[in-house]
Amino acid sequence: MTDGCTHRETIRRVTPGAKGCEACLRMGSEWVHLRLCRACGHVGCCDDSPHRHATAHFHATQHPIIEGYDPPEGWGWCFVDETMVELPDQTPQVGPIPRYV
Repeated sequence: MTDGCTHRETIRRVTPGAKGCEACLRMGSEWVHLRLCRACGHVGCCDDSPHRHATAHFHATQHPIIEGYDPPEGWGWCFVDETMVELPDQTPQVGPIPRYV
């Protein structure tokens, strides 16, 4: 796995903030996959989802690293360095999580 990330110090053990994309749940929308912010625990939808809330969360907060959360994928991504990140652990899912795709 590539790991040219310079933001690894921002990775925290987090508790997911919701059992799905937080913004999609509020607005009654569906998502494709979920991403977990490893700085604060925000759960957002992926860029294949209609609203791309994980990316929007990065732009709003500058929290750089997400984890592929649902389905559990075990990888990390740094938005700033645009590279895969090896995570020190995988966040356990808080479930059940609805699936739409």
